[in-house]
Amino acid sequence: MARYFDVHPQDPQPRAIAQAVRIVLDGGLIAYPTDSCYALGAQLGNKDALDRIRSIRKLDDKHHFTLVCKDFAQLGQFVNIGNDVFRSIKSVTPGSYTFILPATKEVPRRLLHPKKKTVGVRIPDNRVVQALLAELGEPLLSSTLLLPDEEDPLTQGWEIKERLDHQVDAVIDAGDCGAEPTTVVDFSSGVADVVRRGTGDPSRFE
Repeated sequence: MARYFDVHPQDPQPRAIAQAVRIVLDGGLIAYPTDSCYALGAQLGNKDALDRIRSIRKLDDKHHFTLVCKDFAQLGQFVNIGNDVFRSIKSVTPGSYTFILPATKEVPRRLLHPKKKTVGVRIPDNRVVQALLAELGEPLLSSTLLLPDEEDPLTQGWEIKERLDHQVDAVIDAGDCGAEPTTVVDFSSGVADVVRRGTGDPSRFE
């Protein structure tokens, strides 16, 4: 059974955050809220958790996983980003956008797009996520909590606990955080290409 943490969306309880991070560091898989919708999260190098995410969501090897980062200093360790692209991303960050960029050698090969050698990165505008990342001290490997054959992500922590009780190790419930995933912008060529329209305003990149 998954641990269940009911936290305040604006002022999450430090003890609950610390316990959830301990589960991540011990190899666990968590469901957590973001500024767009709930997501699945694990430690960056955790192959078992990665396989569990693939299994839960029935993903193929071309799926772009996301590194959820605390700030640009952290993000810059994992992707190569030029000045023009940096300025474009900075103008909407933190926010509900995922950016696909060329990965550095710090990113485990299993997380890369098999041909492009790219990875998704984002800096969410969400206090629960920021508290998790501050406690964790590294990016969180992440994927939208969208189940197979369903059009929309799950929106309530209690529902996630009910549906995934034996598939995740913890659920962090901060109430309804929406059902629309991030807007995804591919910058791998150096030019913005909106590949998914979501919560973030895509018009800035079109």
